[in-house]
Amino acid sequence: MVTESSATTHDTVDEIVRGSKRQAVPLRRSFIQQKSGRASLPGPLAPFVSARDRIGLLLYLLTLTRASHKPWDVSLHSAVWARALGLPEPTTDYTRTRVSKAWGRLERKKLVKRSRYHRLAKVTLLREDGSGYPYSSPRTRYVKIPLELWTEGPEPSKRWFEALTLPELAFLIIGLSNADDFSLPAERGPDYYGLSADTIQRGSARLRERKLLARRMASLNAPLSPTGITLENRYTLRSPFGPKGVASKRTGGVQ
Repeated sequence: MVTESSATTHDTVDEIVRGSKRQAVPLRRSFIQQKSGRASLPGPLAPFVSARDRIGLLLYLLTLTRASHKPWDVSLHSAVWARALGLPEPTTDYTRTRVSKAWGRLERKKLVKRSRYHRLAKVTLLREDGSGYPYSSPRTRYVKIPLELWTEGPEPSKRWFEALTLPELAFLIIGLSNADDFSLPAERGPDYYGLSADTIQRGSARLRERKLLARRMASLNAPLSPTGITLENRYTLRSPFGPKGVASKRTGGVQ
């Protein structure tokens, strides 16, 4: 039975965030993009988007937030995770099964491993690249996911993790891996990140509508074009996710 004093989604997320004792959540860039020689390959982020697994992505990011120190594990009741994710009727078997299936998807991606702790599932982080190697706190080449994703939002009743669609979340994570004024041509999305041009376009457009992303048109030297120039979209994240105060020196969305 739910009473007026029952914990809400926001109460639960706030407690998870408080327990992290971090200013931001570190996420290795290999989750977004990996290197093979000079080639850029998609990281584990892409399958979340292609499978439309928004719940799985949020559950993973929330686990990274909570499991913030050695041994990099967390044990919470499935109903707690369901409530944190804003799933309806979190104590029902159906909703708890949704959470269990989401854990299974993360496990198959080799992002976590599961075991038992008393009567609870214990979830332990694995390396973000999907290699299955043990997790360690990243020291280099990582993205900082601001805690404001969980604690702030477009209105008092809705926070950013609840409001942002999967294309928006994907573009936001990519944007956080770049400096200010970065380039991300939509047509390069499949090659660099495993995301369709449509996903890149929808994510960036919606973030701009929410005033979370600024865009400017840059004019670049192009000796072989009829006009001698080419135009390129440049993006900068806005509060609370940016700007970083450091301008990108790269083009084409590769960092």
